[in-house]
Amino acid sequence: MTSLRHNAEPQAGYLDAARACILDVGWRRTTLTEVARRAGVSRMTIYRAWPDMQSVLGDLMTREWGEVVSRAVAEADARLGEAASAADRIVAEVVATTRALRENELFVRIVELDPELLLPYLLTRRGRSQQAIAELTAGRLGEGQTDGSVRDGEPIVIARALLLAAHGFVLSAHTMVDDQVGEDDLDRELEHLVRSAVSR
Repeated sequence: MTSLRHNAEPQAGYLDAARACILDVGWRRTTLTEVARRAGVSRMTIYRAWPDMQSVLGDLMTREWGEVVSRAVAEADARLGEAASAADRIVAEVVATTRALRENELFVRIVELDPELLLPYLLTRRGRSQQAIAELTAGRLGEGQTDGSVRDGEPIVIARALLLAAHGFVLSAHTMVDDQVGEDDLDRELEHLVRSAVSR
C-alpha cells in the first residue's frame, strides 16, 4: 500500500500541542487557548489556522491515523517479504493496522473520555482517514486481481466492506474479550475473515 503518512505542515507543532492536551485532559476540556499556550504562540495564531477545536481534531486525527497506518503497513510488509502475494499483504496489513489503531494512545484516550467524537465517522459520514484507507486497500486489491491472488469484484466495494468489518475489531474488540476469548484470538479470526473475503 502507498504510504498514508501526513505531509509535514507548518502547524505540526500546534497539532503536537493539541495532542498533548487531549492526552492530558480529554477533548472536551481542551481549548484553542490551551493549545496556543502549550505551543508557545498567541491565541490568534491558532485561530488563524483553525476556527475551532473540531477543526483541530479533524486534522489531528487525519495525521495520527495516517501515521499509524503507514507504520503498521510497512511493518507487515517487512515481515512478509517481497515474494508475498497481494492477498497475503492485504490480510497482514488489515490485521496489523486494526491492532495498531486499537492500541494507539490517542485513540484509546478518545474512546475512554470522548467516544462521541467518533460517532459521526460511524453513523453519518466517512472521514478523510477512512476514505484514504479504503482507497489504499482498493489499490492493493487491484494488484491482487492482477497477480491472481484476489477474487474478482469491484475493488472499492470490497475495500469498503473490509473497512466496515474492521470498524468492529477496532472499536468493539474489548467488549468481546474475557477469560474465554483474548484479543489475539479475535485477531486470528479477523485474519481468517479477511482472507476468506479477498482470496480467489
